[in-house]
Amino acid sequence: MRYYVQDRGDSLSIDLAQQFHKLAKEHGFTLDAKSPEIVISIGGDGTMLQAFHTFTDRIPDIAFVGVHTGHLGFYADWKADELEDLIQLMAEGNKDAARSPRIVEYPLIDLEIRRKSGVSSMIALNEFTLKGVDGTVVAQVDINDVTFEMFRGDGICVSTPSGSTAYNKALGGAMVHPTIEAMQIAEIASINNRVYRTLGSPIVLPKHHHCDIFSRKSQRLLLTIDHVNLTVDDLISVKCQVSTQKVSFARYRPYPFWDRVRTAFLD
Repeated sequence: MRYYVQDRGDSLSIDLAQQFHKLAKEHGFTLDAKSPEIVISIGGDGTMLQAFHTFTDRIPDIAFVGVHTGHLGFYADWKADELEDLIQLMAEGNKDAARSPRIVEYPLIDLEIRRKSGVSSMIALNEFTLKGVDGTVVAQVDINDVTFEMFRGDGICVSTPSGSTAYNKALGGAMVHPTIEAMQIAEIASINNRVYRTLGSPIVLPKHHHCDIFSRKSQRLLLTIDHVNLTVDDLISVKCQVSTQKVSFARYRPYPFWDRVRTAFLD
């Protein structure tokens, strides 16, 4: 088995990464930073986002596993004191196909960012946000090439189903089961009065729909794709749609989504 480890950089995560390397060597695993089959994230959800963006060019070929050492590990199945159990299950699954992990796939969002300086493409695991740097954002939102609303406010968040438990939830968006192929648009402090109106509530779009967000004034904007921040002053538009690619997670034991929600927010 070819593997790679992404750790958060704190002392606990570094120690666990070193333990993982030692145990992996004992089981005959091969460390491969270029073409791993399994990527182990040791830290929090931010660490998993870093791991994902490290290998966005190899999404179909990789499965991710999370080991939780932070305060909220929504993508993590394993705790810090369960590392040996994880390694043992990985070794058994590597030798015996009947013990192979269950692979679950979650939707992603494709982004086409058009600027006066050129066009770029990115992909998001959690969410994409657009915010104003100096003041109110003015943006036209189109759905399937038809104008839906003219937005004025602090910004717009477009989330994946797995990302619906993150910033989207804080904005009042719904939590969507991550197997549903959809994306959710939530407004960030929109202006609504007798002059300016927006829908004012989150909306969920299916995979065969897309939305375009057009900058409608000269403005500096902060674009955030998961943990990646871009400040731009020449944005034309951002096209968002459910990606044809999906991220894969290797489940070596059951951990249902709603159990994660209960553990993260209620227990």
